[in-house]
Amino acid sequence: MTVTAMMKPDLLKWLAERDPSRLQELYERADGVRREHVGDAVHLRGLIEISSHCVRQCMYCGLRQGNRALPRYRMTRDEILDCARHAERLGYGTVVMQAGEDNALTAKWIGDIVRWIKRETSLAVTLSLGERSQSDLKSWRAAGADRYLLRFETSDQDLFRTIHPNRVPDGPDRLTLLRQLKGLGYEAGGGVMVGIPGQSFDSLAQDILTFRELDLDMIGIGPYIAHAATPLGTGALRPAISAGEQVPSNEEMVYKMIALARIICQDANIPSTTALATINKVDGRKRGLRAGANVVMPNLTPVKYRRLYEIYPEKACIDESANDCNQCLRGQILSLGRFAGEGQGGRGAKETLASVLPDPSSRFVQLQAS
Repeated sequence: MTVTAMMKPDLLKWLAERDPSRLQELYERADGVRREHVGDAVHLRGLIEISSHCVRQCMYCGLRQGNRALPRYRMTRDEILDCARHAERLGYGTVVMQAGEDNALTAKWIGDIVRWIKRETSLAVTLSLGERSQSDLKSWRAAGADRYLLRFETSDQDLFRTIHPNRVPDGPDRLTLLRQLKGLGYEAGGGVMVGIPGQSFDSLAQDILTFRELDLDMIGIGPYIAHAATPLGTGALRPAISAGEQVPSNEEMVYKMIALARIICQDANIPSTTALATINKVDGRKRGLRAGANVVMPNLTPVKYRRLYEIYPEKACIDESANDCNQCLRGQILSLGRFAGEGQGGRGAKETLASVLPDPSSRFVQLQAS
């Protein structure tokens, strides 16, 4: 059986595995697949959390409209453009504009910002603005947006409907939207939470098979972290599940999922997420990178806004400046014997250390010398 031919029983076996030596074998196998297919570069995507306004009532997210205790913000055009300029100065190849589902972020307003970034910088632009109309998505692609992130959170549709009420009755589900995004020419990213109340091991295995079926270009996997201002976080909502079937929300389960996603989806871009760094502030990101990840997302959001983008509480790096975050992450990457990638780092881009070292003007060489 080839690595990509892994079936659900194989996945279930690995998801249930607890033997540290066996798990180390899994992580080393995934790391080898990562090295073979995407190389040793770790790509840095500069994250800009442009708005905390949201019209949705998702049962797990602190940005939900029903959370009246959360002060809201919306970044100005100039603030966003300043962050994009800073991303280029720091040597990042991509900016990610992320927000709640905010109706004030009109198609034209976002499109104008995308056009400016594409005209004035060499950055790739990733959007993560939730479920938007086909006309919005088409217009942003025409403006130059390269990628779109839309996590589907769980492939279990009953559980998804429980924790993520529809915005539009009978609207397309997120799996359909991801297929449409690929059809529009975006690199499409999806992903899941691990340990959602009501989530079974069987549905988690199906998540991995769904990554493969969708042929995702980017795969984000993070732990479920309870938020006290949500129905799931307070326990007011308790999805039914059989005893022994509930997936734990811990970092080891996330590392398993990253490793299995890498083995199944060999050339996809897979981040070691901020949520991992939140539940393990010492070396969560590094362990994710050792398990097969090849992307990190340093935060460019102005510090005055970061605490207000509270999807979950006590987010890592919440008070660090963009420069400090950049230096910290680059140090972690180098400590693993890897290097920060250059350029936009699209799916399947493979860099070796030799490919970036010969050019003395390389940002990597400059940073090493500084």
